[in-house]
Amino acid sequence: MSSGNGRRRRVLSSEERVLWTAVTKSIAPLHESPATGAADTDPLATAGSPPARIVVALTEGKPPPLVPLGRRMKQRVARGKDAIDGRLDLHGLTQSEAHAALLRFLRAASSRGARLVLVITGKGGRAGDGERGVLRRQVPQWLALPEFRALIVGFENAHSAHGGEGAIYVRVRRQK
Repeated sequence: MSSGNGRRRRVLSSEERVLWTAVTKSIAPLHESPATGAADTDPLATAGSPPARIVVALTEGKPPPLVPLGRRMKQRVARGKDAIDGRLDLHGLTQSEAHAALLRFLRAASSRGARLVLVITGKGGRAGDGERGVLRRQVPQWLALPEFRALIVGFENAHSAHGGEGAIYVRVRRQK
């Protein structure tokens, strides 16, 4: 079986066909396509490639996935070879103040073309204190929200030279 570009497609095993059929039956299309008619057409008819409706369902309306910095970039930043384009210290702020400040900061960083910023949350208190370290726990959750996902590529705990677990490197998405 040839795909037209000289490469051969792998044929699915019977176990893979059963699994693929089970997965595709559990997915509802976003839009009914007038060209294909009903959504119960055989998805394996396209030689093992996922139907376009599934690809659209997975990509339409969702923010892009977050990706970590990567070992090499994190090393370069920790060694000072890659610059940190901005810093935001959230010490002493309430959760609502910190959320608003983080959103403002990331919008400004994105608009000025920053590539990497450092957000300092602080490490919080010792494990016995219930309310300590709230921002350290909350900021990663906020960064995963859609309002922030449009502004960032990914994030990761900072190197110990920049605050370790009390700080986060954030890769900023560049505006188009």
